[in-house]
Amino acid sequence: MVLYQQIEQFTTYLQTERDVSVHTLAAYRSDLSQLLTFVAQDKGEAISAQDIDHLLLRRYLAGMSKKTRKSSIGRKLAAIRSFFRFLLRRGVITKNPAELIATPKKEQRLPFHLDIDQTTALMEAPESGQKYALRDRAILELLYSSGLRVSELTGLNICEFDPTGGMVRVTGKGGRERIVPVGSRAQNALQEYLNQRNEETARGALFLNTRGGRINRRSVARIVDTHVLRIAAFKRISPHTLRHTFATHMLEGGADLRAIQELLGHASLSTTQKYTHVSIDRLMEVYDKAHPKAHTKSGE
Repeated sequence: MVLYQQIEQFTTYLQTERDVSVHTLAAYRSDLSQLLTFVAQDKGEAISAQDIDHLLLRRYLAGMSKKTRKSSIGRKLAAIRSFFRFLLRRGVITKNPAELIATPKKEQRLPFHLDIDQTTALMEAPESGQKYALRDRAILELLYSSGLRVSELTGLNICEFDPTGGMVRVTGKGGRERIVPVGSRAQNALQEYLNQRNEETARGALFLNTRGGRINRRSVARIVDTHVLRIAAFKRISPHTLRHTFATHMLEGGADLRAIQELLGHASLSTTQKYTHVSIDRLMEVYDKAHPKAHTKSGE
């Protein structure tokens, strides 16, 4: 069986037996198709998985290192490993050549966040009198106040917002639920938004789109874009930037890293620790500007 057929067999297994999502299946198929193209150019189209060794895979991955991010290379390598594990379990090959290849270390990218003035400007961008101003302000305030993921915000129902206790119950990754505090400004914005909703649109979803249905992630991204452009104060940001901003401001305000982990719903503390780098960078920036001996004069 040639490599193309073996890849098709693997993707059929993922679809029928593993029941992976459409997006996951498409990613596997794309990654393995790229491998197939490289191998066919190098060895000819008649090659099968048995003819691929770790040296060939190293050359394939090395060839994309200048144009492709390490995180993407790591994902492609994971797909290749899974493919060869599948063939190994079925006795098609005797060893997995991808197991000998180390996953490249991901780049340490610090999350971009807004400063206090930028955040305040964005929260105040929805102007009174605009048709969806109350909804948009409630969305912006809640994203920043509680550090929610966009999927968590769009999945919220009215019954999960507790205005008396100032809390919201969200369902995060893996179906894990958590209770998150809602600041007074966000509470007021949410209450104003809910008060203007009439009976015809008062459905279970907390945030509605222009047609009265549950809002989706793309619509939230457009709302953020609209108000960022309105104030024209900084580069284009995503809704996730407000989550980064929430975590960074909490850390700068003295919050414990474990508490921030709980609020963000991170399964691992290592995921939360990236915000300490942001805070240290900010501390060094302030130090360089403020301390009289931070910079030596020429000749000293």
